[in-house]
Amino acid sequence: MVFLILPAALMTLLLFGMPMLVLLRISLNRFSPTQLMQEAVTFENYQRAFADPYYQEVMATTLTVALICTVTSLVLGFPAAHWLGRMESRWKSTFTILTLFPLLIGNVVRSAGWMALIGPNGAVNAAARLLGLPPVQLMYTSQAVVMGTVAVVLPLMILTLASVVEGVPRQAEEAASSLGARPLTVFRRILLPQTMPGVAAGTALVFILCMNAFATPILLGGPRFAMMAPAVYDQFMRGNNWPFGAALAFILLITTLGVTIAVSGFLAGPRRR
Repeated sequence: MVFLILPAALMTLLLFGMPMLVLLRISLNRFSPTQLMQEAVTFENYQRAFADPYYQEVMATTLTVALICTVTSLVLGFPAAHWLGRMESRWKSTFTILTLFPLLIGNVVRSAGWMALIGPNGAVNAAARLLGLPPVQLMYTSQAVVMGTVAVVLPLMILTLASVVEGVPRQAEEAASSLGARPLTVFRRILLPQTMPGVAAGTALVFILCMNAFATPILLGGPRFAMMAPAVYDQFMRGNNWPFGAALAFILLITTLGVTIAVSGFLAGPRRR
C-alpha cells in the first residue's frame, strides 16, 4: 500500500517542497537598491515585517477577513449542504452541478460582476436612485471584500459538507425527532457531531483560500484595502524586493498553517469525545 502512495508523495514534495525551500533561501538574503538582491543569511526581512505597523495591520486585516468569511460560509453553507445531502430526487445531480457551476468562472470575472452590481453606478445604486434613496457606498469597503470572497468559497463549503451529510444515517435524525427532540437539538446532538470531520475539512479549505485571496481584495477593496497576498505581489513585481516579498510569503504560509491546524484540532475535539 505504501508503494501506491509513494509516487504521489514524491511528486507533491517535488512540486511544493522544492519551490518553498528556494523561497525560504531568498527570504534570508538582503535587498540592495542597486543589485536588487545580495546573498546573505539574515533575518532582517522577518524582523522588518513583524516590527512595521503597516504589515502588522495587513496581517490583522487578512486574519479578520479570512475568519469572517470562513464562519459566514459555514453558517450559510450548512443548511444548503444538509438539503442537498438529504435530497433523493432525480434532480439531485442537477442541483449539484448548479452548486459547482460558479467554480467554473474565474475570480476576476466574478469580481467584475460584483463591481457592476455594487459599484457607484452599479445596479444597486441605480435601483436606489429610482426609489429616491441616497446612493450607498459599497465598493472599496471591507464588506464588499467579504461578500465577494464568500461568493467564491461558498460552493466549496457546501459540496464538502454535503458529501459528509450523505454518510450520516437518516434514521438517527428521525429517531431523535420521534422521541421529541426539537430541530435545533437534533442538529446539535445528532447531526453536528457526526459531520464534524466535514466541518473541519471544509473550514480548513475555505480558510486557506480566504487567507490567500488576491483578485477579490484588489478589485473590490481598492488600493487602500491591503491584504497579505497583494502585499507579497507588490514586493515582488513593483518593489523588486524579492527577499522581503519572500519573507512576507513565508509569514503568510506559517500563519495560515498554524491557524488551520489549531482550528482543525478544536473542531475535531467534539468528534473524538
